[in-house]
Amino acid sequence: MLGLNRSSLYHEPVGETSEDLRLMRRIDEQYTACPFYGSRRMTAWLTGRGEEVNRKRVQRLMRVMGLEAIYPKPRLSLAGKGHRVYPYLLRGVKVDRRDQVWSTDITYVPMASGFMYLAAVIDWYSRYVLAWRLSNTLDGSFCAEMLDEVLRGGKPGVFNTDQGVQFTAASFTGRLEAAGVSVSMDGRGRALDNVFVERLWRSGKYEDIYIRGYDTVPVLHRGLAKYFAFYNEERIHQSLGYRTPAAVYRGEKAEKG
Repeated sequence: MLGLNRSSLYHEPVGETSEDLRLMRRIDEQYTACPFYGSRRMTAWLTGRGEEVNRKRVQRLMRVMGLEAIYPKPRLSLAGKGHRVYPYLLRGVKVDRRDQVWSTDITYVPMASGFMYLAAVIDWYSRYVLAWRLSNTLDGSFCAEMLDEVLRGGKPGVFNTDQGVQFTAASFTGRLEAAGVSVSMDGRGRALDNVFVERLWRSGKYEDIYIRGYDTVPVLHRGLAKYFAFYNEERIHQSLGYRTPAAVYRGEKAEKG
């Protein structure tokens, strides 16, 4: 009911030392601004700002956070061995209507005493957030639950994901194929293949998560519920003709004057 993975209701956010959590927040902020930073460049950036860290420590923290140290793409979703990888279907495609393309991704969410993972499904044409889920693990069940929710309300022509095990699993792709949806997957290391979700993460972190500094899962959930309601219903986008995602998704015309 809360949009939370079941395990997150019974467990605290993943534990790290307070010093590591502070560094992880700095890493997350810089990675959100510069997703092409790997561990070597991130280490140089941190030491240049007075942090006494070595590359081995930065590599470990980025690994815990799910940030890819080689490819310019978060590695929260690691490729599943033996799973089918679908081709990327959207290169050069003009997206000109709602429900033509949906996509999903997972991001790291820093908290005062731990961290969580956040997944969302977005409509490419309108930027409308169709559903979202929080989890304290990268178990694919929370992504499958989110997919079930959005498919109950409709379906896209194409559903785009990265090549992570949560999304390449037959339990995920099978749901889409059973619904008659074409599955598209990003190329390895191509963050811009899923650019609208990447922009959503950046907006959500700079406009809400980094500012609020949430300290418990229930407070984080309530805060994100308010933010996504604001994002959909009130936050205007220049690229949408200064309309909100909800207005574009519903087909409302822009107000004049």
